[in-house]
Amino acid sequence: MTPRRRRLYWVLAILLGVGLAGTLALRAFQQNVMFYFDPSRIAAGEVKPGQRFRLGGMVEQGSLKRTPGSLDVSFVVTDFRHSVPVHYDKVLPDLFREGAGVVAHGRLDARGVFVADEVLAKHDEKYMPPEVARSLKQAAAQPAAGAAATAGPGAQGPR
Repeated sequence: MTPRRRRLYWVLAILLGVGLAGTLALRAFQQNVMFYFDPSRIAAGEVKPGQRFRLGGMVEQGSLKRTPGSLDVSFVVTDFRHSVPVHYDKVLPDLFREGAGVVAHGRLDARGVFVADEVLAKHDEKYMPPEVARSLKQAAAQPAAGAAATAGPGAQGPR
């Protein structure tokens, strides 16, 4: 084997190794990416059952139900337009409560119930996960924008 041919084999082997490493890294990255969805986007059908994602919103008042003698708990997450029932079978964070912001990691089952693997609660009164704050702000703005659109261009407000 000539030195030129040996060098060509080394270059091809290195290129093949870099390509293989890049492919494996991309595949691992795609498997670990988890997208954020709020209840309105779930109600719109943007999530397929079994797909892993993050669900965020507020825990609906009066929706927390615990199963006596077990860690099973169910509650409802809302963005004040739509709601998603959540089932969780581990210990809830100490700061978890109704009416507070929450982000849960998990998947949607065939019945439309979000089965959470992890639940994260806000850590003080002022903090809310950025995705939750953004989606709640959009939910609050949409009804006001819809009311202004239905009033029409010639409508007069109160005098």
